[in-house]
Amino acid sequence: MTRGLSLLLAALLLGSCSYRPADVDFIFINGPEPQSIDPAILTGQPDGRIASSVFEGLTTHNSRGQLIPGMAESWKHDSNHLVYTFHLRDASWSNGEKVTATDFVGSWQRILEPATASPYAELLFFIKNAEEYQKGRLKDFSKVGVQALDARTLRVELKNPTPFFPDVAATTTYLPAHLPSVARYGESWTRPEYIVGNGPYLLKAWKFNDRIELERNERYWRKEQVRLRRIDALSVTQSNTALNLYLTGQADLIIDKSLVPPVLIDKLRTRTDFHAFTFLANYFYRFNVARPPFNNLKIRQAFSAAIDRQRIVNKITKAGELPATCFVPPGLPGYLASGGIDYNPSQARQWLAEGGYPSGQNFPHVELLYNKTDLNEQVAVEIQTLWREVLGVPVELKRQEWATYFKSLDDLDYDIARSSWVGDYPDPLTFLDCFVTGRGNNRTGWSNAAYDRILEQSSRETDPARRMAALHQAEDILVAQECPIAPIYFFAGILFYDGKRLGGIDGNLLDEHPLREIYWKDRN
Repeated sequence: MTRGLSLLLAALLLGSCSYRPADVDFIFINGPEPQSIDPAILTGQPDGRIASSVFEGLTTHNSRGQLIPGMAESWKHDSNHLVYTFHLRDASWSNGEKVTATDFVGSWQRILEPATASPYAELLFFIKNAEEYQKGRLKDFSKVGVQALDARTLRVELKNPTPFFPDVAATTTYLPAHLPSVARYGESWTRPEYIVGNGPYLLKAWKFNDRIELERNERYWRKEQVRLRRIDALSVTQSNTALNLYLTGQADLIIDKSLVPPVLIDKLRTRTDFHAFTFLANYFYRFNVARPPFNNLKIRQAFSAAIDRQRIVNKITKAGELPATCFVPPGLPGYLASGGIDYNPSQARQWLAEGGYPSGQNFPHVELLYNKTDLNEQVAVEIQTLWREVLGVPVELKRQEWATYFKSLDDLDYDIARSSWVGDYPDPLTFLDCFVTGRGNNRTGWSNAAYDRILEQSSRETDPARRMAALHQAEDILVAQECPIAPIYFFAGILFYDGKRLGGIDGNLLDEHPLREIYWKDRN
């Protein structure tokens, strides 16, 4: 161990997660405290990792990010990729009831109910009439393109040709809920004492701001492949605490890049248990275009052009991240991303002057909002410095806990906000669809009719090359012409684990690390 790491361990105190229960097979650091594991409500990656362990959808992913069957043992589609028929396997809920096609119909209807206000309901808009129902323009759910033909056959009719729909069906929004439990317990149905799941693990306990305890589901259809009997997921936001827990054996895996101390990246990356990989994810700032001063395009352009992205990845992140001026990450076959606004101090100052604030004079008070992690804070401090140096504008930093931060985004109660997006499926639309007017993930107040129209037209395009060209045109509006966001960099994923002892963990394009596949190589 290097002297730097030794000093760090000597200086740090363990937090609330400072013991290792004897009956736990595996402990990993999951990141911020999940808001919810209800598939209709959840939004964050920490939430989704737990939900995907307690529930299983029609399709799912293996440790390499490849699509594999889940509750559906097989599926087929028509020649136009408009109608999919899923054949469910003989599987049970954790209370012994059979998992049926009706469970999926009812779960998806619940997500689409306007009263549910599901933040990711738009993921179901691939389905015929789903958007019309969710927005209240259609009242009869039987006209939505999902139907249980019998207990184990689900028919899904789509709005437009969607060859990647099985990948979409693997997202957490498509996970089934146990509807009798929802009806009986309401919002409390996901509490450990009430929850009924169909995934590889059961929710045994949830100790707020400490740990979530998972126990193997003995009724899971492939339980013999689930090698870990008991797993604890630790809720940690401070990277020093996360590293300390891992290095002292209190945790076996760090799964989130933001939980690795940026100042130690150069030393840590030489270790054999440091695993870096690329995946479909970006780090960006949102502008609230619904209120001054960022309702002014010139101001948004100025703030974006004043960000030295190369300086951020060289000085702060240091794990091989790529600076970003576009929103769609590299790695998607057939897609050429659109270039946006790069670092240009003189142009930034010109745009600021054209926006009415030459040299930053009389610029109003603005705040940069970010959720509480060391990485987010260091990036925010660096960009705050750049805005002061380049634009002569002071920006106040505002840090919030995970749940409060998300509420601020939803309520548009911010000026500038730190954000990131991890692709749900391997297609540019998983990124660009976020900023369609009214989408739950938009969170900027931005609306552009041309952008919406191009994306709608692209969804009907059957020629792959023309479809990708249309998506490129839409991205150009987003990052070069309108700028409701400022892309900063594309993530490089980091995992910390002992590869000689742990198996079933692989870096992959979707950053999928299913707990059901993890095992100890040196244990039976």
